[in-house]
Amino acid sequence: MPLALLALAIGAFGIGTTEFVIMGLLPEVAGDFGVSIPTAGLLVTGYALGVVVGAPLMTVLGTRMSRKRMLMLLMGLFIAGNLLSAVAPAFAIMLIGRVIASLAHGAFFGIGSVVAAELVAPDKKAGAIAMMFTGLTVANVVGVPLGTLIGQHVGWRITFGIVAALGVVGLAGIAKLVPELPRPEGVHLRHELAAFKNAQVLLAMAMTVLGFGGVFAAITYIAPMMTHIAGFADGSVTWLLVLFGLGMVGGNLVGGRFADRALMPMLYVSLGALAVVLALFTLTAHDKIAAAVTIGLIGALGFATVPPLQKRVLDQAHGAPTLASAVNIGAFNLGNALSAWLGGLVISAGFGYTAPNWVGAALAAAALILAVLSAVLERREGAHSPVVASGTPADRRTAVRH
Repeated sequence: MPLALLALAIGAFGIGTTEFVIMGLLPEVAGDFGVSIPTAGLLVTGYALGVVVGAPLMTVLGTRMSRKRMLMLLMGLFIAGNLLSAVAPAFAIMLIGRVIASLAHGAFFGIGSVVAAELVAPDKKAGAIAMMFTGLTVANVVGVPLGTLIGQHVGWRITFGIVAALGVVGLAGIAKLVPELPRPEGVHLRHELAAFKNAQVLLAMAMTVLGFGGVFAAITYIAPMMTHIAGFADGSVTWLLVLFGLGMVGGNLVGGRFADRALMPMLYVSLGALAVVLALFTLTAHDKIAAAVTIGLIGALGFATVPPLQKRVLDQAHGAPTLASAVNIGAFNLGNALSAWLGGLVISAGFGYTAPNWVGAALAAAALILAVLSAVLERREGAHSPVVASGTPADRRTAVRH
């Protein structure tokens, strides 16, 4: 694996840290600005919505720029947003800083996935994507707990200052290590948009929303579930989330390795097992040891789907994959928001704190059904139809000759 992937992973580490660390610092931020916890929660919602909107927006704005330069610009935007958050004199200013930082998120992972895949041989593309996403998963094991600890004991502004410094390191690494890869000839915005006419691209994105949504249906409500149902102390939730993060790291690497060998079978196994484990979580949540093991498995199985789903989008949007790749990152965040809302609905309806696990199991099962449907349609359409539908003019001429 080339060293350029390390630079991308460092950037991903910083982005992953800033996305999730705010959840552990809401009381401190709310206290400093004199706002309620629900109001401070807008810093989480605003970031998520910024990712969904920013992924296609920033990718479209960067269509005439080299991918390396665009990655550097996105890291600059990330640094600016976190610095603004760190020095914000009012809550509204910090919210603006969070949104600015979030605009870089989707496009960075989307363009970074394309660059990572181009840096390696065809049979190692999913592994390269997984290597970049390792930065995001490690952030949940190291960056988020450490950032929360620093924020609680030294000050949350220091945490965001450190995150901005991580962005500087990532920017320097990209400038030094990522090569200037030539953009494919004849690729324009209309070719990028044409990828969304491909049913396989849309199916892959729907799998992303449902599959990853299944994970966050349960994890969003992990604190009340573990303290009220399993009997853990409040302070134990942080370490349970670290366990979840360790599962994410392992699942991401395994998913990348096996997706290069057999992508669709990897999706069948990971999505099917995820649905089963989430359903079982309604039972294992009543026992501390079983609950801890299950949380690790959910992290592993959930992130085992990430490299194959991202590679699936790249494969099906062949020739013009950048915008589709970025939008698929937004789909992960859309799945998070959708599943958190559905999980809250079933709790509010009086079904208890374990009810979101059934929601997650249903979402993962629906993603598995879409994966099977996608494979069936692909066999019917023939191997070349996705290329013809979404590729560049040169791709289509090549496909016709074949």
